[in-house]
Amino acid sequence: MSHHPSPRPPKRSRGRRRFFPFFPLFFLVVIFFIGGTAALFYLLFSEYVGVRNIWLLVCGAPFVVFIIIIITIFNLYMRFGKPMENLFSTINAVSEGDLSARVPDNKSDMFSELITRFNKMVDELERADKQRRNLTADIAHELRTPLHIIQGNLEGIIDGVYKPTEEHLNNTLDETKLLTRLINDLQTLSLAESHQLPLHPTRFLLADLIHDLTSSFSSQAKSLGINLESNIKDSTLEINADYDRLNQVLSNLISNALRHTPNDGTISITAELPITNHALRITIKDTGEGIASEDLPFIFDRFWRGDKSRTGRINSGLGLAIAKQLIEAHDGEIKVESEVGKGTTFVIELPSTNV
Repeated sequence: MSHHPSPRPPKRSRGRRRFFPFFPLFFLVVIFFIGGTAALFYLLFSEYVGVRNIWLLVCGAPFVVFIIIIITIFNLYMRFGKPMENLFSTINAVSEGDLSARVPDNKSDMFSELITRFNKMVDELERADKQRRNLTADIAHELRTPLHIIQGNLEGIIDGVYKPTEEHLNNTLDETKLLTRLINDLQTLSLAESHQLPLHPTRFLLADLIHDLTSSFSSQAKSLGINLESNIKDSTLEINADYDRLNQVLSNLISNALRHTPNDGTISITAELPITNHALRITIKDTGEGIASEDLPFIFDRFWRGDKSRTGRINSGLGLAIAKQLIEAHDGEIKVESEVGKGTTFVIELPSTNV
């Protein structure tokens, strides 16, 4: 469990302003105390014992009331004032940019749920801020490499180090294509995350989409010695979705599977309508190298790659992040199961309203 530093204490002036409502009550108690003390001294010198005892009781009442009020105020402060003061202090710290600030745990039943939810919210803000910073660094890293290659090739040709052969020109062209693909993927991901990506749903046969996918990747799979197969439970099943976007998602998943499935491996695409939740389920399963369990929570993050050395440069590293956003834009869900050495299974579920 990560340790968060205690929030900065609030300024004194703010604390005083919060206690201004208690000032009239405190003033009234002081008046009673002074008046009662004066009356007590007066009665101590009274010559009538009976009257003195009565007045002594009356004058002693402010002491009792004062003690009760002090105890009540302290109790109210510990139950309500202190948690709210800690909350306001943390809010001030967060508003000033300190996303490591957290409200200390409080045993009060009234505020424990509020504090838990507030801290969870700040956790998400801190995580989003960290992702934003990492995204900036990742984008700089991904752009730097192709730009350096393009610059190096062009400078080499200009300086006469390289001849403008077809090979050098094609290498430079490939790097520009990679840059274009990266920029397009970033734009798509940005629009999808902000819920501004336009979808153009149409009604089509799911079998047609699966057939197009297997036809597109069959030659690549054959050259790699991988068996690409499809299994559609109902060939007449229609779906209402954006054909191009759903095709983009499945293409990303199949492309990833081809890169991580060895020779003589199998990639299967299954489409069915489960009886349990009436959601359309599309499954892409491979017999590839699998994903380590500690990496599974992060595979849908931007620029995540199983290859920590980042040697693979044929993709932008945004495919799975885009796939997740596109499926969620269809009100669906994408999940993954994997075991190292046995393969990976991606499961896409779309609501029955799409069927």
